[in-house]
Amino acid sequence: MQTARVHTGLTIGEFARLTHLSVRTLRRYHEADLLLPVHVDELTSYRYCTAEQIPTAQVIHRLRELDVPLATVRRILDTADPVVRSELVTEHLRRLESVLDRTRAAVRSLRRLLAPEPAPVHVEVRPVPEVRVAAVEGDVELGDVLGWYAGAMAELDAVLRDPVGEPLEPVGPPGGVYDNTLFEVGRGHVVVHRPSTDPPTRGRVHPVTLPAVELAVAVHVGDHDDIDVTYGEVGAWVAANALGVAGPVRETYLVGPRDTADAARWRTEIGWPVFSVTTGPGQRPPAGRVTGGAPDLRRDGP
Repeated sequence: MQTARVHTGLTIGEFARLTHLSVRTLRRYHEADLLLPVHVDELTSYRYCTAEQIPTAQVIHRLRELDVPLATVRRILDTADPVVRSELVTEHLRRLESVLDRTRAAVRSLRRLLAPEPAPVHVEVRPVPEVRVAAVEGDVELGDVLGWYAGAMAELDAVLRDPVGEPLEPVGPPGGVYDNTLFEVGRGHVVVHRPSTDPPTRGRVHPVTLPAVELAVAVHVGDHDDIDVTYGEVGAWVAANALGVAGPVRETYLVGPRDTADAARWRTEIGWPVFSVTTGPGQRPPAGRVTGGAPDLRRDGP
């Protein structure tokens, strides 16, 4: 009669006790080709590991706790280059941090929305005169707005300089004008601008005249993770006060990343161009309904 041979390695149970990983977890690692036993008994099908595999099992466990995909875990284990390993782990950690940031932002927004007595937003209607600005404009996907804005603002900063190359003294805060279709269908026209007494034409930068408007204005405090909540509060105020939305929304960056890295100090003014639905543009009656309509920006020069 054939008998089982004795193997000097660690049984899967012993290995589980040493690594604090369940037998079921170790079998999953084996089946995924992440941690292969050094020996499988032909008669008993018992799997044997070695003490040298303990650190590998623990590395796999830590990676899986971080939700590293199995294919990436395998790539990390298969490469002997520590730099490549580090890059693979770092890339995944960046993805995790991005997800964590979005989760925290969603939690903050929910707390604000579900507060028993949310702080009322202060909205005022303010006449804004026609203003001449240096601008960069284009049609942008909603998901690309932040990156597009950063590039446009960097181009404006590079162009708005004096003859010796020094940045021009700001004559007002930067801002943006966002077409309604950007929010309605996910793509729309965006104008990023800086006020300028003599806007140049260079590259994508060119003069634009923002028309005079009546704005329903509120200030959003902090980063933009929950700016949609402030938008909603302004919209509710506009509806309650019988004002019609008369054009693309304007944002003015009173304090932003250009001024401080402390997001808690950021202040973004949200301005909805509005008009009276009962007496016409420029009036502020106490009752009515929300309507639409969007005047074009007037572009100066080529």
